[in-house]
Amino acid sequence: MATFKSFEELDSWKFARELVREIYDISRTTNLYKDYGLKDQVQRSAVSIMSNIAEGFERNSRKEFIRFLNIARGSSAELKSQLYILFDLEHIDEKTFKRLHNKTSNISKTILGLINYLKKFNN
Repeated sequence: MATFKSFEELDSWKFARELVREIYDISRTTNLYKDYGLKDQVQRSAVSIMSNIAEGFERNSRKEFIRFLNIARGSSAELKSQLYILFDLEHIDEKTFKRLHNKTSNISKTILGLINYLKKFNN
């Protein structure tokens, strides 16, 4: 796809992978581990970002890739919303909230940049 040979080369996927690790660490090391429903939902949202980037890439169609990238952006927005819940319920402190929120926003922007790059080839 485009100039990339694998999804592992994409910055957005690399950043999402790092975010998944952090979310799982928080799930194990804070009181979030006791809140099974929220923990599972937060983990699924983070994994969805990473997975949709990979799945879209492997679809071998620019149109499908863009569709899956948009799904990944939606999962990113879902995760950002859930970070507010984690903060409000005191599962994470303000510093952690801001760091994760910024990382998630950066991933979304990186995905959008990739979408815009891919759209250039459709015109």
